Amino acid sequence: MNGPHVKLDVPDAVAAIARRLEERGHETWAVGGAVRDALLGGSRGDWDLATSARPETVLKLFRPSYPVGIQFGTVGVRGADGNVYEVTTFRRDIETDGRHAVVEYADRLDDDLARRDFTINAIAYHPLRHEYHDPAGGWQDLQRRALRCVGEPATRFAEDYLRVLRGLRFAGRYELAIEPATWDALVAAVPRLPRLSGERVREEILKTLAGPVPSRSLELYRRSGAIAVLVPELAHLDDDAWRRILGTIDGIPERRSGLRLAGLLAPAGPEVATLMRRLRFSNAELRQVEALGRALDWRLPGPGDEVAARRWLRDVGPEQARDALRLHFRRAAALGIGAADRTALAAQARTVLRVLRRGDPVTLAALAIDGNDLKALGLRPGPELGRLLDVCLDAVIEDPRQNERARLLELARKEMSE
Repeated sequence: MNGPHVKLDVPDAVAAIARRLEERGHETWAVGGAVRDALLGGSRGDWDLATSARPETVLKLFRPSYPVGIQFGTVGVRGADGNVYEVTTFRRDIETDGRHAVVEYADRLDDDLARRDFTINAIAYHPLRHEYHDPAGGWQDLQRRALRCVGEPATRFAEDYLRVLRGLRFAGRYELAIEPATWDALVAAVPRLPRLSGERVREEILKTLAGPVPSRSLELYRRSGAIAVLVPELAHLDDDAWRRILGTIDGIPERRSGLRLAGLLAPAGPEVATLMRRLRFSNAELRQVEALGRALDWRLPGPGDEVAARRWLRDVGPEQARDALRLHFRRAAALGIGAADRTALAAQARTVLRVLRRGDPVTLAALAIDGNDLKALGLRPGPELGRLLDVCLDAVIEDPRQNERARLLELARKEMSE
């Protein structure tokens, strides 16, 4: 790995913002994740700057600029490349309750770096002089692949318990060993995680699921006790079940974070709604996870059985079908099924996809009649109307050729007369 003597590839727009601030006498450094990731050999677009300039000064110096987090000293500055970069005044904490910190502006970079969570996030890089400032030894920790708190670990976690989850995410994502004192303090802070808002926990879980190999962080969630505290609906799972979940998630592409979420939370079963509402997931996310969870519980139709395939699509929903099949395949791979079972599973999936591509009617919306047609026959709105539509759908699922208006109305009349 290259050392911090190496010149980083700072975007020209970021250098231009720093140059203008420095020319006005305001010390300015690149800080945070962009510096860390660059030293690890990666790249990020969200370069952040820390400066001695106060927010009102930054707002006056740059147009356009936006008070994106003015209460925390952060101004968004639109660079020449069209991207918005966060410029934050040096800060130091003066009070915290474990959820929110009260900060005041500082004049020194060292004060700002001293309040950061982990040493790997406390490395500053000067975008004009190409110098590093690393008072906490973050570079050495990156070299030895270690995650260590800045200063006293217990104090760092007590300042904001979200740092527990951030630490687990960083350790897993970057394959870092958590330094013993940091790990002990992290585990000791886990019982206080319920003090965090559901929104903050949700965002950390989603960031973890967006990583290249989320199982590494999620395993640390379990080992530390964070799963039992934050997601007790999954705490009952034994080691084998947990390994299947992690294997399923890792097999899903990074870009499919919603599918990974379903792979993680669907095993909560009927409690998944309570869990997701507690963590402030949206109703759309809840519906997707519930639907995919049900799909995993239903066996796939036999190879070539198109009637069963239509029933499966009716129950799962055509819009979720492909994702449901992906989850079935990923779970099967995590289970380590043999070649014969993989071949059978592929044949089942092909049957479903054939029916899906053909557009066979499998939902009430696809029927050639609707509730208004039944009301025209003299049926009043109510459960009976719904039952008759279901009867018509069952008939169409058995034989899609029945999906003609005259045939379905005749079937409805027959049902009404019995």
